[in-house]
Amino acid sequence: MVTSHDQPAISDGGLVRLRLDIAYDGTAFAGWATQVNQRTVAGVLAEAFTTIVGEPVSLYAAGRTDAGVHATGQVAHLDVPAACLPGLRGRYRPDGAPEFDRLIRRLSRFLPNDVRVLDIARAPAHFDARFSALRRHYEYRLSRAPFGVLPLARHDVVGWHRPLDVDAMNAASQELLGLRDFAAFCRHREGATTIRELQRFDWGVDGHQLTARVSADAFCWSMVRSLVGAVLAVGEGRRPVQWCADLLKKERRSSDFAAAPARGLTLVGVDYPPDDEMAARVMITRDVRIRPSG
Repeated sequence: MVTSHDQPAISDGGLVRLRLDIAYDGTAFAGWATQVNQRTVAGVLAEAFTTIVGEPVSLYAAGRTDAGVHATGQVAHLDVPAACLPGLRGRYRPDGAPEFDRLIRRLSRFLPNDVRVLDIARAPAHFDARFSALRRHYEYRLSRAPFGVLPLARHDVVGWHRPLDVDAMNAASQELLGLRDFAAFCRHREGATTIRELQRFDWGVDGHQLTARVSADAFCWSMVRSLVGAVLAVGEGRRPVQWCADLLKKERRSSDFAAAPARGLTLVGVDYPPDDEMAARVMITRDVRIRPSG
């Protein structure tokens, strides 16, 4: 049984909304969103839940990650019939045990090794994994080691053999912060806004590894990889620092740079407001932003 993904959680009969915390290796997935004849994270999870619950379910995520993108801090929600809860919780739970620990263990047996549900909890009223979110946090990882990428990191770190000026990259990244129209950094989707508030974009160095930390209230399609790709062009000395900020004047995705490879990108966290502010946050998020004219 399915309800619209922007409806409030129901706890007084009918359906109950559950919040899921999820991790996955995106290498073999065609992204989060369900697609016909494609292996997707939402599709694999929905199949496992449907088997356990006994009725079709749909999941809705905070960030609909693209093909090859990973997550350690994805958040999603789904609605299940209240009548199913006793079976999902289990009849005999030790005192103090999490309500859905039995369900988490069962899912681990149904799910493939590249996706895991880390936690399950009843969602507060008006919770929506996508529309309630305050911000999403991503990390993009590069290895500048002469040998490339360590074998155990090959799925989520990209080898980069050309010299990079990290100071220039940080300077260019800082010029992009704020509430802006990021059309130059987003793949076009008809009717979708490209106005976002980029709240953090910086680069840190740990030995051979270079990590970009990127946070915003939301991201449009391919935005993080495009931001990284543009700043890498600055780091290589192919573009000046100011060039990234100048791209913000464009009204369509720029062809002057390539998006960074998907495998280096990981969704690491999602922030939400206090429970009593969920409904207000949904209203704010659903208010579509429009690019100012002139």
